[in-house]
Amino acid sequence: MTRYTSATPDDRAEMLAAIGVESVADLFEQIPEPLRLGRPLALPDGLSETEVFDRLAALAGANADAESEVCFVGAGMYDHYVPAIVDAITSRSEFLTPYTPYQPEISQGGLQVMFEFQTAMSELTGLPVSNAGLYEGPSSVASAGYLAMGATKRRRFVVSRGVHPHSRETLATYSEGYGAEVVEVGLEGGLTDAAALAAAVDAETAAVFLQSPNFLGAVEDVEALGAAAKEHGALLVVACDPMTLGILKPPGACGADIALGEGQPLGNRLDFGGPSFGFFCATEAQIRRMPGRIAGETEDVDGRRGFVLALQTREQHIRREKATNNICTAQALNALAAMVHLAWLGRQGFRELGELLVQRTAYARQRLAAVEGVELLHEAPVVREFAVRLDAPVGAVLDRCAERGIAAGYPLGREYPEHEDGLLIAITERRSREQIDQLAEALGAAVAAERGEFVNQELTKAPTEAVS
Repeated sequence: MTRYTSATPDDRAEMLAAIGVESVADLFEQIPEPLRLGRPLALPDGLSETEVFDRLAALAGANADAESEVCFVGAGMYDHYVPAIVDAITSRSEFLTPYTPYQPEISQGGLQVMFEFQTAMSELTGLPVSNAGLYEGPSSVASAGYLAMGATKRRRFVVSRGVHPHSRETLATYSEGYGAEVVEVGLEGGLTDAAALAAAVDAETAAVFLQSPNFLGAVEDVEALGAAAKEHGALLVVACDPMTLGILKPPGACGADIALGEGQPLGNRLDFGGPSFGFFCATEAQIRRMPGRIAGETEDVDGRRGFVLALQTREQHIRREKATNNICTAQALNALAAMVHLAWLGRQGFRELGELLVQRTAYARQRLAAVEGVELLHEAPVVREFAVRLDAPVGAVLDRCAERGIAAGYPLGREYPEHEDGLLIAITERRSREQIDQLAEALGAAVAAERGEFVNQELTKAPTEAVS
């Protein structure tokens, strides 16, 4: 058991003398006096264990979650069913406790997990090379930008506004350090503006970034949009939802050089937003520039099958200036959850799940479009997520739906000011026909109530304004 031993006054005096200051206060002299508290922290007396438990339980109970509400919120993280076998496997000590497989002779289980995960992601994306996973989707997008710069020796990115806002923000942040330019292309009818994209790509473009389905849920024509990238020698990077890859043409078959995304829908619950994992697949031409780790299959001296870390492109493993990535955690446990989920579904089950999402989303889209005060934001094809426009303040409508125990969707105005009246709605296999009907009823009632309140407010204000 680790014990905490506090420093004595003599210990503190010795340490202060060693660094050349007289008091602890001297360590903070550069902080302006008005910013200092100037008194001890106002901490209450300690509580008993049961009192702390009750206090924390009360605080946790004040939060809404996907178990206490019917959740139609998506926007990159989804309320999917996670089978019990996922926890049963990932909780085993040989998977849960190891940190990193530096010694292959004692890490065969973990290395095989990476190898099998890579194989599955390559099959899903239609690309021959996959790494063992990254932190999450947005950092995978940023890593693709760095790879593209190394591959093309260019520093200009063209990004569709349909790419997840968090991914665009992360790419822009990284690009500041790279000294790269980011050019954003808008949407038309829910889809990337093809003409604007073609005009934006030039001989200095390192990569074109698309997402399909995009943030508004629309399925993009990746092959057609990617033609501009191919024409100018830029890499085509496609972010994708792995749950849609059982029914959509894979990015690799559409000409993508890199396919990546957020892996949370595969075997990972929402869990307050994390942790999750990112996946990253590419053509063989980019294997030496791939971020993170790649596990490989080999044979030992006796001809037995074994696994090793084949490529490790981070700065701890090769010369720092040659590194293509500095992320050390592969999120292997989360990737294992994805692998278990995929194995549990099987090839046929995975395809059937995609078909189920399409069917339920089509019903939800048709049902909501018939509600007064609700209209579709776009008519583009969708798989599991779609956007609507509300004839009432979105925040107020969401509050009214929450009172009925329904998390009705994600307000698009947060990220897209041009869609201040927009609501993004996600469907998973956990959302039944009855729940979709409840959503339609709740949205209709909320919109009607908000419109009625607005009319009443206007009528109340009108005489006063007339007199003035």
